[in-house]
Amino acid sequence: MLDSAFLLLLAAALTRYLTHHADSPLVPWVIGLSAALAVVQPTGSWLAHRHPPAPGRRRLWPLAVVVALWVVLVLLAPSFAWCAVPLIYSALRALPGKAAIPLVAALTVLVVVAQIRLPGGADATLVLLPPAVAALATGVFLFMARQAARQRALIADLVRTRRELAATERREGTLAERGRLAMEIHDTLAQGLSSQQMLLQAAERTWDTDPATARTHVRTAAEVAARNLAEARRFVHDLAPAELAQGRGLEQALRALAGRESAESGLPVRFHLDGAPVPLPTAAQAALLRIAQGALANVREHAGASAAAITLSFLGDQAVLDVADDGQGFDPAAGSSGGGRGYGLPAMRARLRQLGGTLTVESAPGEGTVVSAAIPLGQRTEQRTEQRSEQR
Repeated sequence: MLDSAFLLLLAAALTRYLTHHADSPLVPWVIGLSAALAVVQPTGSWLAHRHPPAPGRRRLWPLAVVVALWVVLVLLAPSFAWCAVPLIYSALRALPGKAAIPLVAALTVLVVVAQIRLPGGADATLVLLPPAVAALATGVFLFMARQAARQRALIADLVRTRRELAATERREGTLAERGRLAMEIHDTLAQGLSSQQMLLQAAERTWDTDPATARTHVRTAAEVAARNLAEARRFVHDLAPAELAQGRGLEQALRALAGRESAESGLPVRFHLDGAPVPLPTAAQAALLRIAQGALANVREHAGASAAAITLSFLGDQAVLDVADDGQGFDPAAGSSGGGRGYGLPAMRARLRQLGGTLTVESAPGEGTVVSAAIPLGQRTEQRTEQRSEQR
């Protein structure tokens, strides 16, 4: 648009000059300078758009050539003075404000001088109009430049904020996944390794005095190792509990867990089902199974119990898993986790929070312990499970 306006004003001024001064000896110079301006101005704009200078640098020679040619042309023919309007915008675009304003002022002074030199005497309107136009053009351009700079700053800040938010979400997702994997490993592989250690220690103690019992402990430890290997392979596949694979339900998995615990540790563990079973999402079944495994591991390692019981209850609006023992108990208010390393109960609570459930621990010194995990049934559980799957 600036190039078109400049060429239009240049053509109008040349036409006026040729109309009034056709016999002037300066005509060849005026036509030559006009042709040079008609070539140099668009060429400079084309270079600026197609081959922009490196960041932090400015290409000023096209503007310098155009201004120099125009100054000579105005000195020869004052009617070309109004071509300064597009030149003012070109100067404001090409130069920083501190350098552009003095150049605009110099161009304006030259336009006023050219208007005074026109035949017919000085007209007050023509003398005052160029400074007013130059001031208005400069003010509008600088205001728009500041607004554009603010918009660029806001856009850059928005982009930076979005990147920081995305990075934060990635970090939070990574931490959440690490916590989930930590719970899975604690409730499966770590407990299996603990059982193997206890069995192998028991086999070592009876190796010389009772070889048959020692071999039984070793075989049981090998079975535990095989299950841990299945769990590890399941982690690689989809982190689902191996006990729930191949269509086995939570009831069958808990019943098998009670029988296996009784056979391996010698601690009698009973399983009881209360109410009509209701289909549970896979995530809810996995959480209750892991909680049962963790609670039994606590009983085996810390309770000193003579018997334990697993009860799965369906109470209409929620599924409740109770793991009870008649061991030495502890004081929940004292801050004991009942998990030796202090990770057992917090891991259970974290699992249940993801499903909207709650964990209750009832215990007292010398009176045993009951760990109760409740998960709501119906739409709420399904929605939370779906949200958790989408987050993964």
